[in-house]
Amino acid sequence: MRLDRRDALAGMAAMFGTALFAPIARAAAAQVTPISDGPPSAPVFSAEQRALMSALSERIMPTTDTPGAIAAGVPEFIEKMLADWAMPDERKPILAGLDAIEARSQADYQLAAVKASPEQQDALLTLAMEDKLPGGLSFFDKFRQLVITGYFTSEVGLTQERDYLPVPGRYDGAHPYSPGTKVFSS
Repeated sequence: MRLDRRDALAGMAAMFGTALFAPIARAAAAQVTPISDGPPSAPVFSAEQRALMSALSERIMPTTDTPGAIAAGVPEFIEKMLADWAMPDERKPILAGLDAIEARSQADYQLAAVKASPEQQDALLTLAMEDKLPGGLSFFDKFRQLVITGYFTSEVGLTQERDYLPVPGRYDGAHPYSPGTKVFSS
């Protein structure tokens, strides 16, 4: 089975529309430059920021009956997108948001955000989402897009969260659907 990340990125671009974070749009639209599976061209995060980014990505797409963001390689995808597809100014909201979350965790919980409980991390993400942190909403919107895109363009997202059918058969607009039924991807 061959999964094409570029095709999956194009589908994500259609889902987010004009609100798509620019690095994702550039990667999806690139016709010549391949999206490599290797490491990023340069590190984007400090070790502390990388650990926090990984923990927060898992809070957005947690492990349930299917693997979560970390198992799907989302943290690596995020760093790759920011290193290889983002302009320097496009990285700033993500880095500033991580720093704002860290500062708020220190102020509210007297501990590093990466060591905060899942409930505390959820509360910190909620503060960002509600724009109650400096640059919070800008961070949250872009970060969530990166997490969702990284997850649903990964092998885990395409094969375990969704049903991968390379040839799904004929179109049936009246196909029975019940809650919990997986969405087809191809």
